[in-house]
Amino acid sequence: MSETNKPKKFTPKPPQRPNFQLWLIIVAVMVLIGLTWIQQRGATVDITQKRFEDMYTAGDVAKVVIVKNMDRVDITLKPSALSETKYKNELESNATFFNPNGPHYSLQVASSDKFATDFDAMEENMPTEDRIGYSVTTEENWSSWFGSFGFLILLFVFFWFMMRRMAGPSGPGGQIFNVGKSRAQLFDAENKVKITFDNVAGLDEAKEEIQEIVEFLKNPSKFTKLGGKIPKGALLVGPPGTGKTLLAKAVAGEAGVPFFTLSGSDFVEMFVGVGAARVRDLFKQAKEKAPCIIFIDEIDAIGRSRGKGQMPGSNDERENTLNSLLVEMDGFGTDSGVIVLAATNRPDVLDNALLRPGRFDRQISIDKPDIVGREAIFKVHLKPIKISNDVDPKKLAAQTPGFAGAEIANVCNEAALIAARRNKTAVDMQDFQDAIDRVIGGLEKKNKIISPEEKKIVAYHEAGHAVAGWFLEHADPLVKVSIVPR
Repeated sequence: MSETNKPKKFTPKPPQRPNFQLWLIIVAVMVLIGLTWIQQRGATVDITQKRFEDMYTAGDVAKVVIVKNMDRVDITLKPSALSETKYKNELESNATFFNPNGPHYSLQVASSDKFATDFDAMEENMPTEDRIGYSVTTEENWSSWFGSFGFLILLFVFFWFMMRRMAGPSGPGGQIFNVGKSRAQLFDAENKVKITFDNVAGLDEAKEEIQEIVEFLKNPSKFTKLGGKIPKGALLVGPPGTGKTLLAKAVAGEAGVPFFTLSGSDFVEMFVGVGAARVRDLFKQAKEKAPCIIFIDEIDAIGRSRGKGQMPGSNDERENTLNSLLVEMDGFGTDSGVIVLAATNRPDVLDNALLRPGRFDRQISIDKPDIVGREAIFKVHLKPIKISNDVDPKKLAAQTPGFAGAEIANVCNEAALIAARRNKTAVDMQDFQDAIDRVIGGLEKKNKIISPEEKKIVAYHEAGHAVAGWFLEHADPLVKVSIVPR
């Protein structure tokens, strides 16, 4: 009834896929900022109107374009002028992006209409063959547009990105818009559980019952050809620490089918209707991967009897969740190859409708192991521990009556820690004796001062308990008597 404590191999997490949407947004914002910057600085050199007139009269200008809505004039030089040193050095050193095809210079004017009038007057004084004329155009003002709408776009992108993170699996608080989705963890061929029935000891009867369900999933024709039907559910019932969850892990490792696991508390939240929605979503995912197994640990969190402890007319979220679970397990159209395993240590509080055949067809009782079961459990937990030759699992099993599997695992771990504290090379029987005493009674109180007379009284008292226990037929076996205060 225990999982081997082999050191787990470190498996690096798979590399996360790049968030292309985020990078697309960043690139778009950078492009907008770049367009604004280029618009402000430009690929041209700013000049005065006097400088333009000198260029024009010198015959260096090839083209004049008036950008009407920007009150700007773009000037393109002739190829012969570009080869001149004064223009070449000026353009290459001052222009942001030098384009040989132009425009090369720009002139900011007070009024594009007035400039056109002045240019016409200037051309009248030029020979006809030297006149080049001008063209008029308009241009999109990116800087003005970005200044008007850029903030709104950035704000929209920010809220969109935040909503995406809140709706995705981003940890605590990241499921605000995803509250109706199931939180079940899926184990399949890619994410397989390493635990098998060989790791479970002391639960022979429970293993036999649960293995039949696994056998049905592996070889259903063996049962269906005789008219048998697979059990729709099995409820693992037993005290804490007896191995219910471990047995479910072994089922996940042995079944070879998708295995969904979650806790009963994962269904219920503060929002009304979330529990029922998560149940429906869980079974929807399970039906898509059928045949499969759903394991609900601590099902008493949602499976309590309805009507108890409620005010008349109240709407209990747990009751709605339970109703949805009952319908999914055995309602119309539920023959889908989904088996439900559940575990609880409080079967008395569960609703009767949940326990009836057709939902949980089997109730598998998992009690604390007997001496044979404890010996088998000790053998499993002693495998990874370096022990001396005097350690006897049978004696340890006899000294731990009433211990569950989790307590036996704790004893083995405590013994190893005690031996390490004493700088031993192996764990011996005395270390296990001290570990058992520590698990049962706690730490030894070495600083507690007791007078010889008090020790004598305590010794008589404990001896009376021991003698009475020895002669009582149905009492736990007498293993050790101690008056050490703990």
